[in-house]
Amino acid sequence: MAEKYKIYLPEDTKAKLINDAELFEFIKNDGSVNLNGFLRELITNYFDQYRTDKDALTENMLRDLTLAKGIKPREAKALTEKLIKTYIEGQDMSYGKSAALTLTVSGESESIIRIIESNLLRDSSLSGYIKDMFLSYLSMPRSKREAVIFAKNYELISEAILGSRKVSFFSGSEHKTIVEPYLIATSKEEQFGYLLCYDSKYRKKRSFRISRLKDLFITNLEFTKDPEIEGYLLAKSLKSPHSMNPDIHARVRLTDNGKHMYRRIIKNRPQVTKTEGDIYVFDWPEMQLADYFKRFGEDAVVVSPKSLKATLRNYYENALKAYEA
Repeated sequence: MAEKYKIYLPEDTKAKLINDAELFEFIKNDGSVNLNGFLRELITNYFDQYRTDKDALTENMLRDLTLAKGIKPREAKALTEKLIKTYIEGQDMSYGKSAALTLTVSGESESIIRIIESNLLRDSSLSGYIKDMFLSYLSMPRSKREAVIFAKNYELISEAILGSRKVSFFSGSEHKTIVEPYLIATSKEEQFGYLLCYDSKYRKKRSFRISRLKDLFITNLEFTKDPEIEGYLLAKSLKSPHSMNPDIHARVRLTDNGKHMYRRIIKNRPQVTKTEGDIYVFDWPEMQLADYFKRFGEDAVVVSPKSLKATLRNYYENALKAYEA
């Protein structure tokens, strides 16, 4: 039977957790964000890491303070607890209003709550402990937060890569997909993790966002890694792991404002090969170039190739027709 607990958080902390739940696509059938389901995964997957990191920090601080001249072990322990409570657990405390949420747990997440209640609270409340765990989680980069929430997927993929065994999964509306996993890569701009792999059925290299893989399973099918495929995927992992589209050679003329926008808009920004005055040269997938420069309007004009130029011209023409209707 599920248990319910009232957890009090700063409003901005709750908002950030809701944002992650939406970002990682924890969505109910009615389209609303499934915050409770997300928090259950967070607690289940992050508890051991949080406790281990916190214990290691405490031990290191205690050792350093004990070795300092004039501080007795008992005083060092008290000072360590005060420093952690004041400067680490309390560093993200909001001066605004607190928000309450009802946390419903069952199964593994309920067992973890029981462990916390029975062994780890000391002079703090359950709500305070959970709040500190959430704050610690939110202090990490998005890519590491994703790896926490989808820890099982990451572990299975890593195991399959090490054992050169194919994996099967469902992704989006597709039927079951079986691929040869080569590596895990993180998009620097998006900060999502991707499985880079080879689909022998369709004979093509593919990329899947790890947080979108459902029912991931390691099969008994073994494969031999192809050095050529591995080299290609490695190059993609350093460049654009979210896309397996081939690169094109593109030339884009930027205005002064366009150059400013290029420096400022970093999400999915293509890497410039070289510049020739106002001309920026890219060797990048065409779809990614089109999606990126759609935001620039007249400040970025494609010189070549014709296909990319036509894509952006059609995009702006259709937008103009929609506004004139």
